[in-house]
Amino acid sequence: MKLRCLFYTLFFSLFCKATTVTLCKDCPVQNFKQALQVIKPYDTLVIKKGTYTCINETIYKPITIIGESLPVLDGKQMDEILVVMSNDVHLFGLAIANSKCGSMKDYAGLRVFKARNVIIENCQLTNTFFGIYLSDSKCITVKNCSGKGAHYGKSDTGNGIHLWKCDSISITGNHLEGHRDGIYLEFAKHCTIESNLCERNFRYGLHFMFSDNDTYSNNTFTGNGTGVAVMYSKGVHMFNNKFLNNWGDAAYGLLLKDMSNGIIKNNIFQNNTIGVTMEGGTNMRFEKNDFVQNGYGLKVMANCRLDTFVLNNFSGNTFDASTNGELKENLFEKNYWDKYEGYDLNHDAIGDIPYRPVSLYSVLVDQMPYAIMLMRSFTIDLLNKAEKNIPSIVPETFIDNKPIMKMIKRR
Repeated sequence: MKLRCLFYTLFFSLFCKATTVTLCKDCPVQNFKQALQVIKPYDTLVIKKGTYTCINETIYKPITIIGESLPVLDGKQMDEILVVMSNDVHLFGLAIANSKCGSMKDYAGLRVFKARNVIIENCQLTNTFFGIYLSDSKCITVKNCSGKGAHYGKSDTGNGIHLWKCDSISITGNHLEGHRDGIYLEFAKHCTIESNLCERNFRYGLHFMFSDNDTYSNNTFTGNGTGVAVMYSKGVHMFNNKFLNNWGDAAYGLLLKDMSNGIIKNNIFQNNTIGVTMEGGTNMRFEKNDFVQNGYGLKVMANCRLDTFVLNNFSGNTFDASTNGELKENLFEKNYWDKYEGYDLNHDAIGDIPYRPVSLYSVLVDQMPYAIMLMRSFTIDLLNKAEKNIPSIVPETFIDNKPIMKMIKRR
């Protein structure tokens, strides 16, 4: 699919003779509407520095638009700003600002509808309801853009980059803050989300549903309202991401709900109320992740099955793990637990006795949240010691039979 997109780009750049139209205050073409009327297919429009009114203008032909010194396309809060309804449109270096906000329509700073081979690069979106809205499109690249949500208030803020019914989308190197969700995907497949920074968004840094076979790598999600939510999808791979500083009663680094056949590898979950919470997960693999200084490192609900947790580090968490029942057919093996007090007599770097990461106190706190007031008391220490020797309440199936003795250093 990526090769096909590359072919489209090379074909039109090599074989199409294009001319250049310049838009500026002193040019023959002085407004954006006129420029779209004058320009021909596969021509290039160069926009000089300045502010240009752009209210629901639509691109119906394949063109390239290049902004010099971030010219501003201003929607004056009257409607959407720019709509792309053509294949082979390339947009570079534009500042898109001041879309309308509405409860009946998802007004966007930049909307791409039923298009292919569109590139959006080095653009800046400010004070928009939705930032970039991709709908029913394929082979789209959004790269090195920034988006800052409108100051309408939490309930009237849309998503930074929004995908609906899309295929083969690349979202790379973008910075998104102050939106409802930083990046949102629904019915989007074969997408690549890489090296983005999503911070201080009101709800989720990343939120997607019904989106299969997507890859998320090297992203940072920090300080968002409730973290990252990934739901009702399969074949999702998440590598080398950072989930940081998501605190609150309902906050987590990563929520996985009704997921299957995914890989979560080499990620950092640090300073979250819950590092990862998983409900209805099937055949998910967690490998070489760091769970550091979270309230709960990991919450795995009893309806999860055939999941694997290997070679992960659990360090500095208040509670390493928790569950709401008996876990069946899941594998926990060769993880590092900083609370493990076992020994290694044969010096093979694997503990000689199994480790049960669910403490009695964590079970009590789940059932009676006010018991958190007793944290680090002598009574709780005594209860946990007794439970380790004579397990009666904690789940017997939540056990690491081969805990490793030293933290895995990967970075």
